Amino acid sequence: MDPQSPIHVSLRGVTKVFVSGLGRTHALGPIDIDLRRGEFFAVVGPSGCGKSTLLDVIAALTPPSQGAVTFEGRPIGNTVPDGVGVVFQENACFPWLNVADNITFGLRRQPVDKTEIEQRLQYALQLMGLQDFAHAFPSQLSGGMRQRVCIARTLVMQPRLILLDEPFGALDQQTRLLMGDELLRIWRATGATVLLITHALDEAAMLADRVAVMSARPGRILEVIETGWPRERDSQIVSVPEFGAITARLWTLLRAQSMQALRPEAV
Repeated sequence: MDPQSPIHVSLRGVTKVFVSGLGRTHALGPIDIDLRRGEFFAVVGPSGCGKSTLLDVIAALTPPSQGAVTFEGRPIGNTVPDGVGVVFQENACFPWLNVADNITFGLRRQPVDKTEIEQRLQYALQLMGLQDFAHAFPSQLSGGMRQRVCIARTLVMQPRLILLDEPFGALDQQTRLLMGDELLRIWRATGATVLLITHALDEAAMLADRVAVMSARPGRILEVIETGWPRERDSQIVSVPEFGAITARLWTLLRAQSMQALRPEAV
């Protein structure tokens, strides 16, 4: 990743505290971090450390308790900013709609003419390898293909920032690797900035230009690790010695934090 690339997303002093009848839960922060335009950035951390909360704050799905978030130099408000797309782990396909209608569901609610919608649909179908399944329904697709539909529905909105919250968590290891290859191809083709939240260290190490490691709750950034991978990469990179060294470094940082999350008295 070119360190001279402009800052795309910036977080300064971001903290999130949830208040309920059970009291206050300090979930996140403070966090200071920058994402550079066009980079692939991953976040890993122990269970319950606030990874998904971090994504929700950037996506304007929940407001920070303190601090500021900017996207393309502008403060993020109370709604998902124009140019930001979000993909979650849960299968978000509408079962009563076919693939084409699922993909264009959000786009048809925008001021976009029918010709442009069709062009974007065909582009997304081709990019995701779904050309032969445009008229199929989600129940006729595998889990991996349903997730492709969810990603395609985000892509047709032409986001400049793609936020992914453990999108492959429900898939088996082999499918996850192949979906990782698809995600890298999409990233290169669109030029978007990508933020991936994942619990899988190998996934983060394979996909990202940089990996941020979070502490146990309240989640803070312990370290940001540069992978040094070329932009033209795929899942074959898991076989190189450097890949093992990166995943080992990630686990070294996370082991004590994961123990703390499970058993606070263990560390």
